Amino acid sequence: MSALHRRPQGEQGKVHDITPASANWGYVGFGLYRLKAGDSVQEQTGEREVILVLVEGRAHINGGGVDFGEMGERMNVFEKLPPHCAYVPNDSQWSAVASTDCTLAVCSAPGHSGHKAQRLGPEGIQMDTRGQGTNTRYIHNIAMENREVADSLLVTEVFTPAGNWSSYPPHRHDEDDYPNITYLEETYYHRLNPEQGYGHQRVFTEDGSLDETISMSSHDVVLVPKGHHPVGSPYGYEMYYLNVMAGPLRKWRFVNHPDHEWIVHRDAQA
Repeated sequence: MSALHRRPQGEQGKVHDITPASANWGYVGFGLYRLKAGDSVQEQTGEREVILVLVEGRAHINGGGVDFGEMGERMNVFEKLPPHCAYVPNDSQWSAVASTDCTLAVCSAPGHSGHKAQRLGPEGIQMDTRGQGTNTRYIHNIAMENREVADSLLVTEVFTPAGNWSSYPPHRHDEDDYPNITYLEETYYHRLNPEQGYGHQRVFTEDGSLDETISMSSHDVVLVPKGHHPVGSPYGYEMYYLNVMAGPLRKWRFVNHPDHEWIVHRDAQA
């Protein structure tokens, strides 16, 4: 199996624990807990800031000295309600006690003590539409650069209708050359509806030094260390993914694949 394709380790507890060391890169970390009602978990943040995303279910959350109370509203991610999220700074800790069965994502990156613990959603998160035709998808911008809520992290979630493409046309953000392009590592946490579905993601560079096509299932994670990374959702299966990005600069600047740039220009004129 590709080193970029990470399957969950079990069905309960911490099923993903992706660190910069295990990903062989420098910034992004991603953890995922699948908890039963009454389960509890706590972690120290160390030198890393954290954004907790209640993908589904409810839990009582504490973090960075703030009691956020019970968080969570959507019981199934495909209800598409805005997510309940919390930011926890570096050099602190967080804890969660599941009120119901829940899926809790732990997004992390280097922290610089620039922000305090705070609730990030559902307030301030709305669903936006991106693309057109079979390239249409729906976005919840949890912590993109228009929200000054983190030191390093950029976090968003995307709903792609069955039969549609996403992260498309192919684009990359793997060079530190702001404002033209920024270096951002990225993880994709995938879900499919119905659950037994699958999707496809290609991660490739223009020079061919990296070219892998991954068929992912629900709860799988795909790593994007560099290159283009389009996603396809087969007919009959709706797709969700949670993106985590981070790099030396908290800016999202990308360039499209030159062979497919024409699609962007055509759609802009439509």
